[in-house]
Amino acid sequence: MTNNFRRSPRWFRAINAGWNGSYFLGTKIRLDKDELIRSARKITGLENLGGDFNDEPLERLLKAANEEANLHPIGRFITRERFVSLLSIRLRAEYFFKKHPQILEQELYPAWIIVGLQRTGTTKLQRLLAEDTDHRVIPSWEVINPVPISLELYDLSPAHLLTRSPVYPLSGDKRIAIANTSVKALKFMSPGFFAIHPIDAMQPEEDILMLDVSFMSTTPEAMMHVPSYSGWLEQTDQSQAYAYAAKLLKFMQWIRPAKRWVLKTPHHLEFPDLIEKNFGEVHFLWPHRDLQESVPSFLSMVTYNRMIFSDQVDERQVADHWVRKIGYMLGKAISYRLKGNNAAKFTDIIYTDLIADSITELTKIYSLNGGMTPELAERFRRHELEHPHRKHGIHQYSMADFGLTEAEINRHTSRYGQFISENYGRKQA
Repeated sequence: MTNNFRRSPRWFRAINAGWNGSYFLGTKIRLDKDELIRSARKITGLENLGGDFNDEPLERLLKAANEEANLHPIGRFITRERFVSLLSIRLRAEYFFKKHPQILEQELYPAWIIVGLQRTGTTKLQRLLAEDTDHRVIPSWEVINPVPISLELYDLSPAHLLTRSPVYPLSGDKRIAIANTSVKALKFMSPGFFAIHPIDAMQPEEDILMLDVSFMSTTPEAMMHVPSYSGWLEQTDQSQAYAYAAKLLKFMQWIRPAKRWVLKTPHHLEFPDLIEKNFGEVHFLWPHRDLQESVPSFLSMVTYNRMIFSDQVDERQVADHWVRKIGYMLGKAISYRLKGNNAAKFTDIIYTDLIADSITELTKIYSLNGGMTPELAERFRRHELEHPHRKHGIHQYSMADFGLTEAEINRHTSRYGQFISENYGRKQA
């Protein structure tokens, strides 16, 4: 590791070393599909994963995690707990869908979908837009567990929902406590991560975790080295994952109504067609930043992610995988955008403009919806004062950390570079 990466804490390394040394006693965590499903069913007391559940993505992911990821003991433990949690979410969701079929009869709200690459201001933009009470976002505590842990906590009967309190979550909902514990654990395990991406249990997070419930997203390849899984995923129709994500969004808007979804994840750059097909009325907000800054910044974040799961993280391997992948994602988005009248479905945001004068950029977005009110502008300004840029420290990174050159980035992203040049001159950063 270079000096830009803070090693895992000493206690973390000590636990891994001791645990690894005890494998001969049978302490190695199993990552087995049938065992994971049995555990989720035991925890929830439920059996039905849904008629649209496909176990092939989970099987392929487990094979890659077991054979390629070089997970250390804590990494294996976290992976197992996370997969059991995802299966449990699906079991609980199916319980509610069956008990209250009216949930799936809804139309999804119109949505603004933030589709920029990682490290281009997407988090800042979403958290600003979340200040608008007309908007429905998914806070971190709800992303981790989109369906309540307690099956009886929320009364979803139509009569109750007509008179329900707007307070959400309800007193007694365990999900905030679970999220706060997760945030604290991340701070202990990866002290340098928060300067890259500050996590707050109450602030919105990426809806890519709705796709994780189908085990079809780029989350695993951001967390660990799973090339066989990521290669398979890139060539596989992900319609089923997006269809199920839409079902989870319907559940969440049923519990807490609003007027518009504000969602974001770079993963959506690959699949704007599936977004439009499954999410209904959408408009894409696409932040842009100089790739020579955003790419190494993201590679740094991936490296920190992988250090939580493995002590064999190769920065050059991270770069080789993700620089190509980023070019592929950008190419897919541009191809969609250039078809027919799709260009009208996009609003571009320049990263440096968003950082320098967010109100002007937000005003541009709100022209899609009749304009911004003075009250909203004041709310946005107050949010920025309370959440200043680099609040959690300065994120240090460089292309040298990954043995990367500008030419390599340009080679994989030339089509995007041409698109930016034609539309904005050299204005990316």
